[in-house]
Amino acid sequence: MNATNPDDDELRRIYADTKTIAVVGASSDPSKPGHEIPRYLQGQGYRIVPVSPKGGELLGERVEASLEDIDEPVDVVDVFRPPAESVQIAEATARIGAKVGWFQEGTESEEAIEKAHEAGLTVVWGRCMGATHGRLGLGPGPWKGI
Repeated sequence: MNATNPDDDELRRIYADTKTIAVVGASSDPSKPGHEIPRYLQGQGYRIVPVSPKGGELLGERVEASLEDIDEPVDVVDVFRPPAESVQIAEATARIGAKVGWFQEGTESEEAIEKAHEAGLTVVWGRCMGATHGRLGLGPGPWKGI
């Protein structure tokens, strides 16, 4: 695999440059990371665009059925879906012009990482976007004790 996970300086740059985060697999269940992490990131000032075929509304935002349905620029696509869907999500992330594909722990596949990297995306995998934000000292982190 040619892609490398960004170091802390690159991660800080990603957070600094990010305004809008599309969350694929956003959940209305407050006990799930797909709800807790976007809620935390929204509380840190990021615009969250939830993506789920279920539609509806989440965190005060309209839920889009797919990444292609989003009608505004997206900086980061944060993924909360199984690895079997990761290649399709990586391809859609590149198609919509996002700069970063962020695969939460356990959501990536090697093929998806390679496809995203080959498409020119910065790819982050195996880490939580909320917990990393806290670890870098950019906010309190989504859970106490992180």
